[in-house]
Amino acid sequence: MSHVRRCSRTACRQPAVFTLTYVYADSTAVLGPLAAYVEPHCYDLCAMHADRLTAPRGWEVVRLPVEAVGGGPGSDDLEALADAVREAARPPAQTEPEGEDPTRRGHLRVVRSDQQPPRQS
Repeated sequence: MSHVRRCSRTACRQPAVFTLTYVYADSTAVLGPLAAYVEPHCYDLCAMHADRLTAPRGWEVVRLPVEAVGGGPGSDDLEALADAVREAARPPAQTEPEGEDPTRRGHLRVVRSDQQPPRQS
């Protein structure tokens, strides 16, 4: 028995060919090829609804290319892309303020093995 996944849009009976997922923290919608498995927070869309997809103001839509022949992106690729979008949106790592000792971090201090410890008198 063949089970064809249908478009997630109400009253649409067309077969799904795309999967839509969201990265809420980055205000990004990712539309890619149909995922191999049904995911609870993803939406399967037919070609017509995927073409008409719009995002709210301030959101970005990332459309992954779909290859006509097999071997294109799989379900893990959508997750990888969402992770890459999250990583790119993270603020850069803080650098040390100027004038501070780079070997000292809070109450800890870096002691290099090539340095001789100070002699106590």
